[in-house]
Amino acid sequence: MKINIQPTKTQLQKWIEIYVPEKDLFFIQEEDLPLFDEELGHALLIPRDEFFNHASYKQIQLANSYEYWNLSKEVYSVIVATENWITELPPSKKERLLQIQLKVNRGLIFPLSYFSELPLFLKENVVIEKEEKLIVMTADLWKRMSMPARDQLLRKYAQQWGEWASEETPEHLPLVVKKYANTFPTEGGSNCLAATLFAISRQEWMIHEWVHPQTFKEMLGRTHRLIQTEEWIEGDVVIWQTAEGQIQHASYHIGNELFFNKNGQTFFNPWKITRFDELQAEWREYSLKTYRLQ
Repeated sequence: MKINIQPTKTQLQKWIEIYVPEKDLFFIQEEDLPLFDEELGHALLIPRDEFFNHASYKQIQLANSYEYWNLSKEVYSVIVATENWITELPPSKKERLLQIQLKVNRGLIFPLSYFSELPLFLKENVVIEKEEKLIVMTADLWKRMSMPARDQLLRKYAQQWGEWASEETPEHLPLVVKKYANTFPTEGGSNCLAATLFAISRQEWMIHEWVHPQTFKEMLGRTHRLIQTEEWIEGDVVIWQTAEGQIQHASYHIGNELFFNKNGQTFFNPWKITRFDELQAEWREYSLKTYRLQ
């Protein structure tokens, strides 16, 4: 039976604190750079390759907030600026900069309809795409929004990453797994591979890690072996992978075709009890492999 789930007030407060970074990142195409020559003396201009290999900007929350994985390949450089930099741009340059952010598919852009309050200052960051008004969020704008408006925006936006509904938590689950089932993370970073290894090992700290595929394969190979089966038992691990063997998703079977599962690495993605048919519908384009405890 489906149940409703939602983050706690404490978690939402933490999300509000960390979701919009204190410094702004603006992603720029090469042909647009000359437009901002006069203003770049008060900001950092970082080449694309250096930016994505820079320890300061590879932080998981920055990646999640700006959704690096969705950025256009046309991004040439990144402007790193304080919250006041954009407010001091001439209006025509500011408008162009915001339009570029939409074009390169930067994160932190929201439909105007998501906002419970519409103070005049929101209009400063409006862009239009296919007749829909969108807000390009910046540090300055975020700080000027009321706390209830921030709360409402994140509640609305979080549910675009997945419905706030889940299967009930089975009573037989180990307490350490039950503790996290149908709950939200407070911080970003934990992914499906970490959730699966946690369910196998019962090592609580592991659920908060950002586990990469090779690490996952190494750890899974120590406890599980690949099998051919059409029926799962509790403790099986199911993986969806490309034809080349690249893991796209993994989940831990807890019995009765229910899985302890996490989609994505953001704090908007809860640890949920999910039915197999829902997982298969989402990952059906990939081949399915089953691993069983040795």
